[in-house]
Amino acid sequence: MEKDFIFILFGIIIGLIIGYLFAKIHFWIKNKSVRKDAIGRSKSVILGQVNEKIAPILPQFNYNYKDLVFIGKGIDYIVFDGLSEGNLNKIVFLEIKTGKSNLNKNEKSIKSKLEESKVEYEIMRI
Repeated sequence: MEKDFIFILFGIIIGLIIGYLFAKIHFWIKNKSVRKDAIGRSKSVILGQVNEKIAPILPQFNYNYKDLVFIGKGIDYIVFDGLSEGNLNKIVFLEIKTGKSNLNKNEKSIKSKLEESKVEYEIMRI
């Protein structure tokens, strides 16, 4: 009877150890893939931010860099097209995207209000 109890106790301990090791391996593999994904996303965000800054010096950029005002939040640039030459043609809210990236919720909201012409000019005196 005492031997049976020892064998059962030993079996339970071995089972717990094996279960713990399997769980540890499972979470290690899952954690590794989550970290890899996070690193990939971080690289994409950083690359996008760098591209936002260098886009105005690329040959295919359509506007004079002197006409740009960097905003960076919601909209990357406001372009006062032609203002540096003394002839303002148009004002453009410019968002720069790389690869397959899409507009986020805030960017979509800004685009929607611009398309609805819900834009105002305001002077604040202090």
